[in-house]
Amino acid sequence: MTSRFRSSSRFERPSRVEHAPIVYRIFYFVLFLVAGGYHGIVWAQDRRPIPPQVPDGPLEFDAAENVRFRVEVVTRGLSHPWALAFLPGGDILVTERAGRVRIIRKGVLDPVPVATIDVATTFTLSGLMDIVLHPRFAENKLVYLTYNKPAPNNGRMVTLARGRWNGNKLVDIQDLFVSDARIGASRVAFDRPGFLYWVVGGPPGPADAMASQDPMQHTGKILSLRDDGTVPESNPFVGRAGYKPEVFSLGHRNSLGLTLNPMTGDFWESEQGPQGGDEVNIILPGRNYGWPIVSFGRWYEGPRVSDNPYRDGMELPLVYWVPSIATSGMTFYTGDKFPQWKGNLFVGGLQQGRIPLTGQIQRIVFNARWEEIGREPMLNSLKQRIREIREGADGFLYVLTDEDAAVLLRIQPAPSHSLNR
Repeated sequence: MTSRFRSSSRFERPSRVEHAPIVYRIFYFVLFLVAGGYHGIVWAQDRRPIPPQVPDGPLEFDAAENVRFRVEVVTRGLSHPWALAFLPGGDILVTERAGRVRIIRKGVLDPVPVATIDVATTFTLSGLMDIVLHPRFAENKLVYLTYNKPAPNNGRMVTLARGRWNGNKLVDIQDLFVSDARIGASRVAFDRPGFLYWVVGGPPGPADAMASQDPMQHTGKILSLRDDGTVPESNPFVGRAGYKPEVFSLGHRNSLGLTLNPMTGDFWESEQGPQGGDEVNIILPGRNYGWPIVSFGRWYEGPRVSDNPYRDGMELPLVYWVPSIATSGMTFYTGDKFPQWKGNLFVGGLQQGRIPLTGQIQRIVFNARWEEIGREPMLNSLKQRIREIREGADGFLYVLTDEDAAVLLRIQPAPSHSLNR
């Protein structure tokens, strides 16, 4: 391994069940089909209760560690946004699931998209998803996107694309890498040396779940590429028979969050389980994260995914949830506006325990060895599905809700945010 990867000895942990007997997997597959397969999952999502409108505010909340914070609506008018990226100067690019890239200038949403992409489908785990700026954006103006590309016979393929920001619009959008995955959440991020990491999620149900373990498929993997879409020679499986060389790690389900830990340089990934078993993982080269052989969760129909949540040769999650909060975007807080939150991880949640109107943010506190020592739910009372959370250059946190009438929120200190009482 080259010096691209720092030593991982500090994160050696006991790893995570034997493959479920084939009769159980057949049983789960039949149940999945009876429930309507992927279409059944979409059917349920399409009939969620309509959440209350977020008040104009500002709203103020008390939190642990003597913090009081304010939540303000930056803008309304978004429809199922997925991700955001801050441009130099403070403008914000936002992706919408239906294939639109929007821009917010000085807090005002431009009614005209700055780019439109032909996407295959627009339900929860497809459409236009992530957006990120190249690390040298100031020089090259490159912007990266992930989306579901239309394929023959009404198919779709999870795809990485790249465009150029000309100051007003996103232009020259071209595909860099078309994966063989048909469905799945997708995130993208850059490490410090400038390599690109791309999450390609796996099927949510038992059908085809073992694709996440197949090193010759992109489904349920994290891929590592150069910024032009080619494969680095330093990837862990380059030259190994039976493995796609772009695979960096395997055994993932649906990874809806990917962020660089600015204190260590490691990538951290948030991953949804089914019923229970949401995870946060530290992503290390060549590691197997277990799905669906091991999990803390249950299939949607009720049976356990596995009898044991661990197995030798598979990584244990750093953080996990039972019940699930349907983890989404996440970020580390590094600013100075909230000193008590510095180094904390903020994880979005779409709903808890499959109960509608229970979306939230969770603040997770770690000790010096990156072991969890505290967890605080936030914004539950808004009853919104939280899709994305990012820290802005101003030291405030920015939050996207995932609704038909979605909003961008800003979390900032209340006028007297230290509660000395």
